[in-house]
Amino acid sequence: MDAEITLRVDGTAHRLTVDCRTTLLDALRERLGVTSAKKGCDHGQCGACTVLADGRRVLSCLTLAVARNGSEVTTAAGLAPDGELHPVQRAFLEHDGFQCGYCTPGQICSAVGMLDEAGRGWPSQVSPDLTAHPALTRAEIAERMSGNLCRCAAYAGIVDAIEEAAG
Repeated sequence: MDAEITLRVDGTAHRLTVDCRTTLLDALRERLGVTSAKKGCDHGQCGACTVLADGRRVLSCLTLAVARNGSEVTTAAGLAPDGELHPVQRAFLEHDGFQCGYCTPGQICSAVGMLDEAGRGWPSQVSPDLTAHPALTRAEIAERMSGNLCRCAAYAGIVDAIEEAAG
């Protein structure tokens, strides 16, 4: 069964007809030609497909496109309108937060979403006090980013970049 949906991707509205089983990732890549989000494992285990949907990080390979009808979807490419890098993107460059770069768009979107979550005071598994505003220690950042894997093991640079972006 097909459904007509509207997605606003990186600031541009798109109306498209998709099979109800189409994932957000496949709609982005195959229907809209947005290749910033990567297909890694296609099982929600690696985080390469992470995008922001209405400001929250989601695994686009596990999200049905019809479930995001009307959503604002931001990919790593959409974080840099007019070529002006987002502070997280700039920090990734400055701290070598990538090697092959395949996971980088998902890492960056996840980091942006994670910094917003921490800024809202949301605790993580390693937050010592669930009622206090979380301090973004290296352990806290690593825990919050644990859903995003890097095949090249650039984790030290990734955490350094996020620490800087958190400022």
